[in-house]
Amino acid sequence: MLSLVQVSGSNFSYQHRPLDECFDDLAALGRTAVELWGIAPQLHVPWLSDAEARAVRRGAAARGLEIVCFTPEQVIYPVNIASPDSRLRAASIAMFKRAAELAVELGAPRLFLTPGRGFEGEPVDAARRRAIDALGEICGYAGRLGLECLLEPLQRVESNLVNSAADAARALADVAAPNLGVALDTVAMAVAGDTVDGCFAALGDRVRHVHLVDGAPAGHLAWGDGELPLAEILRALDRNGYEGWMTVELFGDGGYALDPRPALERSYAAIEAALSAG
Repeated sequence: MLSLVQVSGSNFSYQHRPLDECFDDLAALGRTAVELWGIAPQLHVPWLSDAEARAVRRGAAARGLEIVCFTPEQVIYPVNIASPDSRLRAASIAMFKRAAELAVELGAPRLFLTPGRGFEGEPVDAARRRAIDALGEICGYAGRLGLECLLEPLQRVESNLVNSAADAARALADVAAPNLGVALDTVAMAVAGDTVDGCFAALGDRVRHVHLVDGAPAGHLAWGDGELPLAEILRALDRNGYEGWMTVELFGDGGYALDPRPALERSYAAIEAALSAG
């Protein structure tokens, strides 16, 4: 049965605060696991050393937090594994390989990936092939390090390649990497017109991570600030036997980055109430 224990913390919305403050807040809010966003200056992949990553791991562990996923920034910044610019694409693939190495040092068993995007107006198949080839290369490297990878479908404004459960299923088949699963984001799902049941019908046990966040339907909002049906989503995850982590992924919408803890606290309370109600 789905449980509040599966709700992992994160440093999403803590980009203007020290990482230790985030860890302190998550521990005080009862979290035991954390998904780490690789945001500058806290965990910027091109700068972070192995020793610094191990220090972050120790800091989390000192507060009873297990690092369960490393999610390097890859949507807003110039990281694009499907870029038609060969230099940018090569640098992006290299960034993910370095992120995989850092995930090992952080003790994170999973590396979070997104599909990138091609130029608007270019043939989509060309951009898809660049993305698929890059995902295969990254998953192969991560697999040799003992890592699982997670591919997240994105909203159309973020990617023109993988936006739906059907797109994700096709990408999984094309990459054919046994260590590649899918992260279900409730906002991207709603924007695409998908449902939890539909995602599991298309992807089955390849759904291995969830970003559990409210929206209207877009946005990455605290629960109660949007319009998504939290109780219905949780019932559907439970009905499909989901046993993985669920991260509340808040961004700066609504000023969360100015004071992130209250929004997290409200979200955790809403999830707990919905789970208790059954």
